[in-house]
Amino acid sequence: MASFLLKSFLVVLAVFFIFSMAQASDPDILSDFNVPAGSTIDGNFFTFTGTRDIFGSIIEKFTVTKVSKAEFPGLDGQSVSLAVLQFPGGGVNPPHTHPRAAELLFVVQGSLEVGFVDTTNKLYTQTLQVGDLIVFPKGLVHYQYNSDWNKSATAVSGFGSASAGTVSLPTTLFATGIDDQILAKSFKSDIATIQKIKAGLSS
Repeated sequence: MASFLLKSFLVVLAVFFIFSMAQASDPDILSDFNVPAGSTIDGNFFTFTGTRDIFGSIIEKFTVTKVSKAEFPGLDGQSVSLAVLQFPGGGVNPPHTHPRAAELLFVVQGSLEVGFVDTTNKLYTQTLQVGDLIVFPKGLVHYQYNSDWNKSATAVSGFGSASAGTVSLPTTLFATGIDDQILAKSFKSDIATIQKIKAGLSS
């Protein structure tokens, strides 16, 4: 009897975890697509032209052009989005996470040093050339860096969510009002160093 109850409990627990994992993705929609109130539905609704002028432009600073449901309402309910990342020579996309989606990054110009850290604090790194792809698992801290100071680099990232979200670690930790004392203790540093980091981020 005890064995049966234990097995039943484990089955219920497994089902709970499966359903809780399924709820972490974009919700399924009950129609072909979602339409915001007052929208005209034609080919324009399903077309995004906001990335036309960015390719071939001179890259002076690290820039992300997002194509999520906020910029492109036609993506609502489709569980996909995109971003174009442009790096000047020496440009970096600081460590960050996407809490709602994995990221598939495809290099289309230059090369990038990339890496991510898993939940055991193991760092995985790679040097990507044009045509290479890497996947950053959902929720894990990752970064990209153009180590060639003489050439720009461009990559296109696809996400398994219409709104993947981005949590930038430098901004989240040092530009949101977390007390300097807490940060100094957390990083085994001092308040002066924390204030210097904060001043650098605000400039």
